[in-house]
Amino acid sequence: MSELSTLARPYAEAVFRMAQGENDLAGWSSRIATLAAIVSDAQVARLITDPAVSAERVAGLVIDVAGGDLGERGANFVKVLAENDRLSLLPEIGTQFETLKANAEGTLEATITSAQELTQAQVDDLVAGLKAKFNRSVNVQVAVDPELIGGAVIAIGDQVIDGSVKGRLQRMAFALQG
Repeated sequence: MSELSTLARPYAEAVFRMAQGENDLAGWSSRIATLAAIVSDAQVARLITDPAVSAERVAGLVIDVAGGDLGERGANFVKVLAENDRLSLLPEIGTQFETLKANAEGTLEATITSAQELTQAQVDDLVAGLKAKFNRSVNVQVAVDPELIGGAVIAIGDQVIDGSVKGRLQRMAFALQG
C-alpha cells in the first residue's frame, strides 16, 4: 500500500497544482473520480496489465470511455499515466488528490464506522466534536461494521480514533500479554 502511495504522490501533486492553477479543483476531482472508476473496472484492469495491448491503445480506450468532459488536459494526463505504466494508480491518485483538495479548502474528510446505525443527531454531535478538535470543516462518511461490537472508529487521513469495544478489548489483551 505504501508503495502505491509513493508512486501516486507525484502525479496527485502535479494534477492538484494544475487544477489549482486553473481554479478548477471540483472539475478535476470529478475527472479523476471518473478515471479511477474506469480503471477499476475488471475488464479495463485486465487490459492495462495485458502486455499485448499497447499503452497508447489503453489510453485511447480510457479517454473514449471518460467522454468529452475529460478535456484536452485530462486526456494528456491519461496518456502520461499510460506511457509510464501508471494507469492502475488512478484510484490512489484520486484519494491523494482529494486529501490535497480538502487541505486547500480547509476541510477534513472523515469516515465514522460504528457498530450500529447512528442517528443524525449522533453524527451531528461527532461532527461538531471533530470541528472543535481540528478547527476545520468536516465532511463525513458513515459506515456500519457489526464486528466492532459497540462504539465507533473515526478515521481522518492517517489518524484513527478507536473508541470501539473491539479496539478496547484488543488493547486490553495486548496489555495483559505485555
